[in-house]
Amino acid sequence: MVSLKGLSENKHGQVLCYPRCEQEELGRRLKELERLGVQTIEFTGEKNVFDVPVLGKGCVGVVVVAYTNSGRAALKIRRVDADRKGMFHEGEMLNRANAIDVGPKLLEISENFLLMELVKGTHFPEWIKSMEGREEQWRVHLVLKDILEQCYRLDEAGLDHGELSNAPKHIIVDADDRPHLIDFETASINRRVSNVTSVCQYLFLGSQIADKVKEKLGEVDEKELINALRTYKRERTRENFEKILEKIV
Repeated sequence: MVSLKGLSENKHGQVLCYPRCEQEELGRRLKELERLGVQTIEFTGEKNVFDVPVLGKGCVGVVVVAYTNSGRAALKIRRVDADRKGMFHEGEMLNRANAIDVGPKLLEISENFLLMELVKGTHFPEWIKSMEGREEQWRVHLVLKDILEQCYRLDEAGLDHGELSNAPKHIIVDADDRPHLIDFETASINRRVSNVTSVCQYLFLGSQIADKVKEKLGEVDEKELINALRTYKRERTRENFEKILEKIV
């Protein structure tokens, strides 16, 4: 773990300004973290930035573990070359998702940082590969149903996640078999929602993950599922959503 003061004195501080660190910008960002109540940062994870381990790295941000008075949290850091001026849009989308019990809990937000609940678990592809034997089948059923229910709530709220048709990094399953939809940076309330249809495409239709799901649950009648999805797309009702569930879980 490195304190904020320590970040100004060693290479770990460069992570706050990835991929181009300038001292003036680093100083501004350290003050921003102070205002958010961040005290120290833990550098751990499978990704690397400037040879420093981090939880995640994407086109918009870098994710690390932060410590505040309330404990551990996930801190998303806006890249200095990100194609957006701040983190407020993502924070607003996550806040809307939280209102319907979807996504990690939003804690604090500023121009360059998003502080949120730290979700500990396994990305869905690795999780489902770990499910061995028929006795695990019921766990897979429950997780898939929960994912679809969360997507249905997003559809009902008019909030489109935007990344669920190919979601290996956007679904994490925790130790209690609770799936979490994460990363709302491209989410929108201004386009037609397609969360249920997109996640079904990812989980059940023509992908490597779909093949793995079939191994665990058995074959899904793709023609019937596609017809159910088309009906739901035309008329997004609970009744039509239940028909989708019947086809897959």
